[in-house]
Amino acid sequence: MTMYSSPPNSRDRQMVTPSVVLVPGWAGRTVRNLAAQDWFALGYQCLLLVAVAYAHFNGRGNGSSLHQVMGNVAVTMFGLALTRGHILSAESGFARFLYRFVLMGPILGSYFQLRGISATVTDRLMDGQLIALDLRLFGYEPAIAWDSLVTPATTEWFSFFYFLYFGLLLVHVLPILFGSRSLLRTSHFALGILMVVAIGHILYLMVPGYGPYRHLAGQFVNELNGGRFWHAVQATVSNAGAEKDIFPSLHTAIPTFFTLYAYMHRSERPYKYTWPVMVVVTSQIIVATMFLRWHYLIDIFAGLALAVFAVFVSHRVVVREIVRRRESGLEPAFRPIAR
Repeated sequence: MTMYSSPPNSRDRQMVTPSVVLVPGWAGRTVRNLAAQDWFALGYQCLLLVAVAYAHFNGRGNGSSLHQVMGNVAVTMFGLALTRGHILSAESGFARFLYRFVLMGPILGSYFQLRGISATVTDRLMDGQLIALDLRLFGYEPAIAWDSLVTPATTEWFSFFYFLYFGLLLVHVLPILFGSRSLLRTSHFALGILMVVAIGHILYLMVPGYGPYRHLAGQFVNELNGGRFWHAVQATVSNAGAEKDIFPSLHTAIPTFFTLYAYMHRSERPYKYTWPVMVVVTSQIIVATMFLRWHYLIDIFAGLALAVFAVFVSHRVVVREIVRRRESGLEPAFRPIAR
């Protein structure tokens, strides 16, 4: 069901407009029209900017990470001014496309900057504390316990699912953000995935570590070795990975968020068909993160908790946001790109 509402009548506008116009012109329109996901995206980027700037001015890093984060902030603010400030017409399909790009692009893309950002912000490693927590809470570390199960066949099986994670991102982010016509589902997905990614990235900086493959390297008997997918995983992690990105496991959090999101919207197509498939795929990806020695067990529980938090909190926020914006005479948080 599409949840776009008609604009308020002139009497309604007279009642609500004076209370929200604080600054004239495009700047006032931008601030007035910012939605929950916009504030969250800006908050994350400003927090990252403060952390990197503080480290930089205390003699850490070479300045490239600071420039990258400043660029992300500038792109987001400029894009929001063009779209939320109606410098570009709100009826323009290009403006609606641009809004989605500047909202999601810098935050999703910041993962590829995290290796340098992490090195700038901190030189701590928390692997020892994480595995100690695993053993104290669970008395079990999967990467060690499953070492006897490592063969080329099992390595390739779990490498396939680990690599499938990147495909899941594409088939969820692009169709939902750029193709969905439902205000509720688009807003729920956008805010939820932003929460998962942004909170995950901040925690990476707070709890940095390399993972079992490096910290426990001397304790493994069987070497991981597989075929095409294992080599693809290795190449991807080596060339594009954030390196110290273990707590929480976003390979757990993001597929779990997709699964819970599909289940919550299972009354609509295609989610009534996809959510059972996502349960199976997500379970294999989660096991793969530990089998391939990227994550500790506590990383998995943190990823699950993050996904559950994001999917339910974002839903509650956007439901209230839809009502608030309608009652205040504001434009919907999302308009469909195609009419």
